[in-house]
This record gives sequence, C-alpha cells and structure tokens, in this order.
Amino acid sequence: MQAEAQLAKSAILEVALQLAEKSSWDRIHLFDVAREMGVGLADIHRHFRNKDALAEAWFDLADAALLRLAQTPGWQQVPQKQRLQFAYSAWLDALAGHRRLTREMIGYRLQPEHVHLQVRGVLRISDTVQWIREVAMLPAAGWRREGAETVLTTIFLAVFARWLVDESPGTRKTQVLLGRLLVAADLGARLVAGLSLRSPASLRAFN
Repeated sequence: MQAEAQLAKSAILEVALQLAEKSSWDRIHLFDVAREMGVGLADIHRHFRNKDALAEAWFDLADAALLRLAQTPGWQQVPQKQRLQFAYSAWLDALAGHRRLTREMIGYRLQPEHVHLQVRGVLRISDTVQWIREVAMLPAAGWRREGAETVLTTIFLAVFARWLVDESPGTRKTQVLLGRLLVAADLGARLVAGLSLRSPASLRAFN
C-alpha cells in the first residue's frame, strides 16, 4: 500500500512539473493537475496538502539523491573534501531537469505574503545541510561542528544561488565556485583550529 502511495505521489509530481514547464510554476494549479490526470481534487489532496507540498516533494528528490551517495562502494575512502563536493553536486544535479521551475519555486516562496513558506524554507535548508554533513562524514563535534555547519550553510546558499542562474555548459561556473569555496573553508578551518597540513585527519573539520 505504501509503495502504491509513493507511485501516486511521483505521478502527481511529474504531471505538475510537466504542466508547469509549459507555462510557469506560478500559473500551475492543483485543479490543473487533477484535470490532466483525470482524477478529483480529493485524490490530489490525499497525497499533497497544498501546492507547496509539491515543491517540497521536488526537493525531497534532491535529498534522496544526496543520501544515495552514502551507499557508493568505497565511499569512506574518498577524501572528505571530495565527498563534500560530490554531496553538493548530487543535490543540485537531481534538480537539473527542471532548473527553471526550481528557480520559480524559490521565487514563489520569497513573495512577501509567503512568510510561512520562507520559514519552512529556512528549516529545509538546515535539514539539507545536516544531511550533507552526514553524507560527507564530517567528524567535527561541539563548537567545531557548529562552525562547520555555519560554513556549510553559507556555501550551500552561495552555490545554490549561482546554480539557479548558471547558463554555462554543465553549470561549470557553479562547480568552479563550489571548489573555491571548499578550498577557502578548508584553509579557514585550519587557521581557526591552528592545524597544520600534517595534523591528524580525525581532528579536521574539512579535508
């Protein structure tokens, strides 16, 4: 039964995305989705309480792609800094098929009357960054962990903002920015912690 519900949710989301691609995210309505699928609004409501829940499901797919990285054979042997780069990239790549719509979803949430969506978005970012830490297997604890989370959140926001408008082939400019920010974060962590390049890897927030 749970599998059937998941399939229904996936089908609804896919129809919504396809319809929005023909116009815009702002113009799509749940009754459009229901009509396209030949079902009633109650059938949509059974899986999505409102339109923004569709956007949440879209970002859930990115989180799922991020989490799948942890199942990669030999993942623990990949250097931490590289794991971080892969983690950010996997999250973004999962959204690449509907980048314009992703940008419009963010714009919809940032409208002045959607304060409740903005609060939800902040919480969402916090959760995603937490999972980036877990997937990258960062060992920091205590104040080092809090500092690392602040840095990772800043990187996430900067890279995501760049990716939303990046028209370069393969979003190369976004990847370059991500690489530079991770290098800067690594250097900053070393300076703050007073670590040298030969310090034990288990004591580093990055690398």
